[in-house]
Amino acid sequence: LDTIPCLLSPWSEWSDCSVTCGKGMRTRQRMLKSAAELGDCNEELEQAEKCMLPECPVDCELTEWSQWSECNTSCGKGHMIRTRMIKIEPQFGGTACPETVQRTKCRVRKCLRGPGMEKRRWKEAR
Repeated sequence: LDTIPCLLSPWSEWSDCSVTCGKGMRTRQRMLKSAAELGDCNEELEQAEKCMLPECPVDCELTEWSQWSECNTSCGKGHMIRTRMIKIEPQFGGTACPETVQRTKCRVRKCLRGPGMEKRRWKEAR
């Protein structure tokens, strides 16, 4: 008995890549046109291949804020700071890193002035 050759439709266009960035897969199909009873058809009806789109953006990632430092003066007005570290640098258009240092005012007890300090300082300021 003669086997009838497979009648296959042409391959479809490749599908879009399965991802919007980075590495993915794409597929294409074709149809069996002849009735399967007329003979075994072992041709593949689907193909897949890897596809690569531009790298996915990587957003900046930071550690948690540190504790606030001690006030930098022992009396009067000063400031204290806190910091955080960059864990992951942004790449491929990911979101930029926000500030990694913050400072805030602090005030410890009033400084005790020696007598006559006020007047002397007032003269200098003029």
